[in-house]
Amino acid sequence: MALEQIDYADGETPLTGFLAKPEGPARAAVLILPTIMNCNAPMVRRAQMLAHEGYLALIADFYGVQVRDFDHARELASPLRTTAAGYRQRLHAGLSALTTLPEAQGVPVAAVGYCMGGQAALELARDGADLLLAASFHGLLDTQAPAQPGTVKARILVCHGDADPMVPRAQVIAFWEEMDAAGANWHFHSYSGVKHGFTDPGSDARGMAAIGYDASADRQSWGALLELLDETLG
Repeated sequence: MALEQIDYADGETPLTGFLAKPEGPARAAVLILPTIMNCNAPMVRRAQMLAHEGYLALIADFYGVQVRDFDHARELASPLRTTAAGYRQRLHAGLSALTTLPEAQGVPVAAVGYCMGGQAALELARDGADLLLAASFHGLLDTQAPAQPGTVKARILVCHGDADPMVPRAQVIAFWEEMDAAGANWHFHSYSGVKHGFTDPGSDARGMAAIGYDASADRQSWGALLELLDETLG
């Protein structure tokens, strides 16, 4: 399934998204917030999987430039996340690019993110974005601007590897307490012994101790997303 290029902008920063369309009318529109590596093959695969399930899926662009390697991605991500306001502005630009598409008119909207993108999906929810669901897969849970009471409109799904050193248990507990204080409707799935990046079959080849693919967690977390989408869509 070929993806369609969608050009948009955050202020004067040109950005490029990639859109996967379902065969029939979309059940919902889904903003895919990618890993720190931005749009790559695993994110394209997820967009195609969502389209196969009947969802219009747009992969957002974090940086507006092609990522060369992981070090380059870190250089790009650091200034983007300097302030919560600036970070969220970039995320809202992607959300607006999706919701203004003709195919997205009149359908609910969700945000799904992976790694850094998982944090990004939660940032949109914390900011009160009008989302049906915000789902994070092995995403970072910390924030510079915690959710305030009554601001979170989206249902929250977090799928987390319990052996992820980037998200220690103290951060997990702090996230639970933040969501409770905000009055959010949240689901948290934690997989024992599972590392960061567990949804990407290419994780093991990267040679990093913090990340690893886990077929069971990948399968279970994907099922959790589809089931919660079904439930919220009625």
